[in-house]
Amino acid sequence: MALEATLVIETEPPIAFTCAEATGIEKGSILKMTDPMTAIINSGEADVPAGIAAAEKIASDGNTKIPVYRGGIFKVVASGSVTVGAALSIGGVTVNEIAMAPVNVENLIGTALETATDGQTFLMELNPRSVNLA
Repeated sequence: MALEATLVIETEPPIAFTCAEATGIEKGSILKMTDPMTAIINSGEADVPAGIAAAEKIASDGNTKIPVYRGGIFKVVASGSVTVGAALSIGGVTVNEIAMAPVNVENLIGTALETATDGQTFLMELNPRSVNLA
């Protein structure tokens, strides 16, 4: 898979999320959360981030669980320019890219630990969360 997130420092173990049995998800995929505590492939910056797939989920393998990291230090790919210390969101154009969070974005995936330009890899502290801006 292109643009997968790579674990650099594990700060906490992955936790089990529900996933569709027929779905294939590659290790390192950035996932969005749906109800109830279900992880699927992300589709843009408005997604509520679940975390990063800790293992591959093979399609139609009989499993309905996938381990998901919700904390750790990961090497990820920048969508646009990223500044150290910036709040980050799931990139809006390409699946598995990470962008600086635009103003008023409620769904954040982490914090930039390095500065990067579009397409470069950089270190991110994973900390998915949603903030109610209303």
